[in-house]
Amino acid sequence: MKMRYLVLLIAFMAIGQLKAQSDETLIDEKIETILKQLTLEEKVKMCHAQSKFSSPGVERLGIPEIWMSDGPHGVRAEIAWDAWNHAGWTNDSCTAFPALTCLAATFNPDLSYKYGVAIGEEARYRKKDILLGPGVNIYRTPLNGRNFEYMGEDPYLASVMCVPYIKGVQTNGVAACVKHYALNNQEVWRSHINVQLSDRALHEIYLPAFKAAVEDGGVWSIMGAYNKYNGQHTSHHEVLINDILKGDWGFDGVVVTDWGSAHDTKEAALNGLDIEMGTGTDGLTSSTENAYDYYYLAKPFLEMIKSGEIDESVVDDKVRRILRLMFRTNMDKNRSFGRKANQEHFDVAREVAQEGIVLLKNNRNFFPLNPETDQSIAVIGENATRMMTVGGGSSELKTVHEISPLEGIKKRFAKANVTHAMGYSSGPSVYGRVLPSDLDQDKLKKEALELAKTADVVIFVGGLNKSHEQDCENGDRKSLNLPFGQDKLLNEIMAVNKNVAVILVSGNAVAMPWQDKAKAIVQAWYLGSETGHALADVLSGDVNPSGKLPFSFPVNLEDNGAHAFDELSYPGDGVNQVYKEDILVGYRWHDTKAIKPLFEFGFGESYTQFEIKEATTDKSNYKSGEEIRVSVELKNKGKTKGAEVVQVYLGEIDAEVLRPEKELKAFKKVELEAGQSQIVHLKVPVDHLAYYDEATGNWKLDQGQFKISVGRSSRLIDEELNITVR
Repeated sequence: MKMRYLVLLIAFMAIGQLKAQSDETLIDEKIETILKQLTLEEKVKMCHAQSKFSSPGVERLGIPEIWMSDGPHGVRAEIAWDAWNHAGWTNDSCTAFPALTCLAATFNPDLSYKYGVAIGEEARYRKKDILLGPGVNIYRTPLNGRNFEYMGEDPYLASVMCVPYIKGVQTNGVAACVKHYALNNQEVWRSHINVQLSDRALHEIYLPAFKAAVEDGGVWSIMGAYNKYNGQHTSHHEVLINDILKGDWGFDGVVVTDWGSAHDTKEAALNGLDIEMGTGTDGLTSSTENAYDYYYLAKPFLEMIKSGEIDESVVDDKVRRILRLMFRTNMDKNRSFGRKANQEHFDVAREVAQEGIVLLKNNRNFFPLNPETDQSIAVIGENATRMMTVGGGSSELKTVHEISPLEGIKKRFAKANVTHAMGYSSGPSVYGRVLPSDLDQDKLKKEALELAKTADVVIFVGGLNKSHEQDCENGDRKSLNLPFGQDKLLNEIMAVNKNVAVILVSGNAVAMPWQDKAKAIVQAWYLGSETGHALADVLSGDVNPSGKLPFSFPVNLEDNGAHAFDELSYPGDGVNQVYKEDILVGYRWHDTKAIKPLFEFGFGESYTQFEIKEATTDKSNYKSGEEIRVSVELKNKGKTKGAEVVQVYLGEIDAEVLRPEKELKAFKKVELEAGQSQIVHLKVPVDHLAYYDEATGNWKLDQGQFKISVGRSSRLIDEELNITVR
């Protein structure tokens, strides 16, 4: 009976595969039929924008326009056709999902898929064909203003978490657009800085998530970056796009510029750019020299084809890709209608926020607070009430609602006496500028200190915000320290009240000169529509925190690898930049150089206690093509149900080339009841132990001994094993 079932299953799978191949063949035939009907002018027209967020179709043939929207954690409000003003619609509100740093902190790929499905449904309902996300650029420096949009410092974590997001979005007939390809790891001088780094660092650190998006996620579009790599702009780069993306990885989708990141017609045409979008163009009301028809892939492209300088086959390849994307999206008759801003989506946003919140410190079980007591709780800090779905640059959102931390705390702790004081003010949110607050800072501080003196508990809700030089596009932070005098304010609050917990709202690491005096520290990220509810869920113990840091918190800025050298390493000299830390990014730098971080990658506490023991492998010797099978016993030793992330790191012993002390190669999030134990199984392909050999331009797997480290963070290692690769 089992054999018969297996035979039937194999037969059905084969039929499904044949049908998929048949469908692809049919689509390819349709594309060729359409291509023959298009004039040269119509083909070129499909390769550039017609408005801020759309590219033209071909009216006479019924080929639709392509409509795009900013992401990656919500569908942006409608922008005017030909200006960066909001269009003023009343039906373009969305669910604001947590920023991707929070999603990465969940270490939960299943939740990433739910996130992708939900945000894809919202994009589909809003009639979008491309959602501009996820962002998978690597967290190289804590000063990068756009880190909050990305998935942390580890290429394996970013790879594992981005793939289900992409698949979830694309189930709705909406193309995910992975960005920014590649090496856009800072915002200062982003439009022209020329990044130089080793081929090892490129392939081992900065490309894996993009590769996974293509090969494992089947992503339908990719956005180029602004910066240069080895002297050439990355949105039309011979090596990055032609050789690697479309060559080695076999990407069959569409490459879209970041807005205004094209710089040359011939390079754009020959080096793989498919659709050019723009920033400064006022295509309807300004002179023709600044109109959409004069983009690099517009009339200049057409003239080069007509003159014979560029072969028509070049534009044909671009149009094939664009049409293929259309058959997957707006010319797919079977795609759903989508839906938005419903309770199910708010529930997904809340669940991601709950699982992504990271408990960094919890002295003497300060949290959870009992919501049934009548204690006095002083909530201090501007971020307790400040909206965080607005600002940040292109990821700004117009959400149906945003529950503030103060609102969530007041609702859950209804029996307590909850009061609030701002304590500090950051000033108005203005894109591209820093404006001082017009509020009396001394008065705000005095009010906060008076409130703190009489409270049983102080919850300080501070951190960064999404204004310029904070967590915001087109600018980097100026310092690792908290802005707006928060460090000094915290020290003064802690001098008058010993029961102070700090809630950090940010997408970046910050310095914590006051951390030894804080009773508890929570990394809360930008949590979206359900911020206050999710935060109160964790503070009250309704939800046991299980988030893990997706990047390291250094004690000092110079403890970060990018900042351990001269200014050429960061931010560069205004023209060039050299990644001098090479492959040692994040915890790889800290562990290999024996520099203790403030909080390490993968770290996060719980309201219960977990134990990992009795790690084993299925054998001791392995070869290429095999899998290392690791098994450990995970036990919840506490009295509360909770989830722990079992993390497997590997490092080569006595390597002949520079290798990190350890690298994350597998993880699994497991939920256990109090007192429950479970055997957890994880797999690591042996070939994932290879390094990129610059001499051969390929991956090389050394023979020799490797150390397996199993633990609950990159430094909290419970079990170690040695294996041999032969």
